[in-house]
Amino acid sequence: MSRIMLKAFLGLLMRVLYRPTVEGTEHIPESGPVILAGNHVTFIDSLFTALVLKRQVFFIGKDEYVTGKGLKGRLMAWFFGSSGMIPVDRDGGHGGVAALMTGRRVLEEGKVFAIYPEGTRSPDGRLYRGRTGVARLALMTGAPVVPFGMIGTDKVQPGGKGMPRISPVTVRFGAPLDFSRYEGMDRDRYVLRAVTDEVMSEVMRLSGQEYVDVYATKARAATAA
Repeated sequence: MSRIMLKAFLGLLMRVLYRPTVEGTEHIPESGPVILAGNHVTFIDSLFTALVLKRQVFFIGKDEYVTGKGLKGRLMAWFFGSSGMIPVDRDGGHGGVAALMTGRRVLEEGKVFAIYPEGTRSPDGRLYRGRTGVARLALMTGAPVVPFGMIGTDKVQPGGKGMPRISPVTVRFGAPLDFSRYEGMDRDRYVLRAVTDEVMSEVMRLSGQEYVDVYATKARAATAA
């Protein structure tokens, strides 16, 4: 019920304010497990992704978003929980494994799981090298991967901080990618890299971003140095 209320209110508000252009929703299966894999340019990408689709979308978020105290903490926990966020301690030594296993559980329940293969927000608006978690999920679960490109959210919330601005947004979904030919090869690092690169190639085509064959975390660290 809370998800329905939140989606109805926020969905109406965001549609009135941003009038998002949504393309390719026919590529989203009406039932069964689906992996949504897209670019990540700002914090609110997940909200737009969840609000433009009929099916509920689950995604990983930092557990600090739902562990706050007081009224503000409870409101944030309700908001993110209703939005489909599953809290995971990603800063711990096993954060990557926990996120992967969480995604696997969601998919095995026949639901929609959204993932950003870059692993973090782009530091400069370009598309960075994908990490192989998306490939592992696809090969472990057999779920199709629907690539998507988020366009314009970097103008809505530059740097991922501050109050959102009014600016056009486009969410573009591509045709599902089927990797069943690699069944049983989820531990082969060459296969994982090939699958991930194929996904990122489609994301680049849909988003129109310039591609950089470097991990975003390394680029961010180099900028901060």
